[in-house]
Amino acid sequence: MTTHTAPPTMRESLYDIDGKKVFVAETGDGPPVLLLHGGGPGASGASNYSRNIRELAKKHRVIVPDLPGYGRSGKGVDGGDPFGYLADHIRGLLDRLGLDKAHLVGNSYGGACALRLALDTPERVDRMVLMGPGGIGTTRALPTRGLNSLLNYYAGSGPSREKLEKFIRQYLVFNAADIPDAVIDERYAASIDPEVVASPPLRRPSGPNAPRTLWRMDFTRDKRLARLPVPTLVLWGAQDKVNRPSGGRMLADRLPNGDLYVVANTGHWVQFERAELFNRLCADFLAGRR
Repeated sequence: MTTHTAPPTMRESLYDIDGKKVFVAETGDGPPVLLLHGGGPGASGASNYSRNIRELAKKHRVIVPDLPGYGRSGKGVDGGDPFGYLADHIRGLLDRLGLDKAHLVGNSYGGACALRLALDTPERVDRMVLMGPGGIGTTRALPTRGLNSLLNYYAGSGPSREKLEKFIRQYLVFNAADIPDAVIDERYAASIDPEVVASPPLRRPSGPNAPRTLWRMDFTRDKRLARLPVPTLVLWGAQDKVNRPSGGRMLADRLPNGDLYVVANTGHWVQFERAELFNRLCADFLAGRR
């Protein structure tokens, strides 16, 4: 079991990016790396990467935003093109920080954001690490139970701690005992923010945008993927119940400069469940040691 290590004290800022407030915490010095969190209920940047920030900050300037719709950032996401919307705001954040280029590390929803940003503007991305990213097409025909649990969180009877605990312990991770109750309490409190409940960033779509549901978006059908020059490390938990592990091979087969590492006895939250392994692989890869 990995022990929970609190991240170091971080510098905090709030930027206006295209009319949306984006909260950012950062620490360390060196080549910049942005850590982009997943899209589960109550997620935020610092909480998702609490076991990684301190280690990565030894060699890097670690920049941890709350994606639009989450944490202390402004609420609401464009449901018609969510990955493009997120990528545009993170690119805008790079501009505000004066960064021509940065490493991107993205888990799930954040991985899809990173990949979209790299496809649209590859010159802005140095190296990229993706952990079980969304939008790879393995759920086109049938969403997983884990993804259904996530999308249904705000539906029916609405959010509850019981629903969140089931999603995290049963679907998000391989070893439920590795998740402290405090993690669930913190995420539940964030998930019931009235602004979030009024406009959940991830929910089962309906109406005119329904055909462009998140699980139907498929980066592997994007012809730009085969020409993407960005060195990419794909990490995928072998027991991922949210995004199917077969997505790792699908993605690696299409990336001209991609490596794939399948992590045994691990679910959707590689950076949290296997923090020591992740920190080592990530640091080595970002330093060019492959």
